[in-house]
Amino acid sequence: MYPDNEKAALGGTAFVNQSQPDSTKNPAKSQAMSAAASALEVAIMLAEQGVPSFPCLADKRPACPHGFKDATIDAEALRELWRGHPGLLVGVPTGAVSGIDVLDIDPRHGGNKWLEGSAANIPPTRTHHTRSGGLNLLFLHHAGIRNSAGKIASGVEVRGEGGYIIWWPEAGLPVRHGDVLAEWPQWLAEKLLPQKREKQPLPSAPSQNSRYVEEAVRRAMASVASAPVGMRNHRLNGEAYSLGRFIPSGELCAQQIASALSSAALAAGLSRSETIATIASALRARGV
Repeated sequence: MYPDNEKAALGGTAFVNQSQPDSTKNPAKSQAMSAAASALEVAIMLAEQGVPSFPCLADKRPACPHGFKDATIDAEALRELWRGHPGLLVGVPTGAVSGIDVLDIDPRHGGNKWLEGSAANIPPTRTHHTRSGGLNLLFLHHAGIRNSAGKIASGVEVRGEGGYIIWWPEAGLPVRHGDVLAEWPQWLAEKLLPQKREKQPLPSAPSQNSRYVEEAVRRAMASVASAPVGMRNHRLNGEAYSLGRFIPSGELCAQQIASALSSAALAAGLSRSETIATIASALRARGV
């Protein structure tokens, strides 16, 4: 997808010669116009390879009103973007829209130390040197990977869905492994992907009680387990209070109620601390 040619389509073009004919009138403006023109050229080259981009200011903020959401691979749309919002740098959105995720290594916060210790377990992949002395390691986008900071280690950030990077080769900075775009190594992807919480199976209702009490417990468990978000605590409180009516007769004890409804509440997505507190509150209201 990406030829190893830092001076061509991948944005390694140096800034245009700044000694334009009218530079004596306004050298700063001429320099900015030249840099913006160079950035636009790279943006169009990237577009030809299916990589969307958008203009960014010298401080890396988007120059256009909607940021990375304005990114496009349409050459005329890019020209229009740069005409209305001239940017000295090229921004590239990360995630599904570009097919690229980025591991951003910042040596100022210890990212280089992490990389030194992990390099043997990271496959060669396209790597950009950044203006601050760090590195951007580019990977094929993995569904589910989003932006994060410090999730892997201090000085290591991730740009995935909903993020963007500056395409530093456009500013003349070096590129390594320019012709490779690797998949995320599994061990890193596992750290970045959201963890699926396994729902705990509902236990059987206490068997030593009467059929009526057992059925009441089952109904209460099913009610709590199926409670919609926003109603889970309320439902749990009500069912715990209701089952508390069997405590004075000895048909149920507080521990049996807590055990059955805790499992149902955890399966519904409530936290253990919330669950324990709610059940205890309901039983206290029953005088238990």
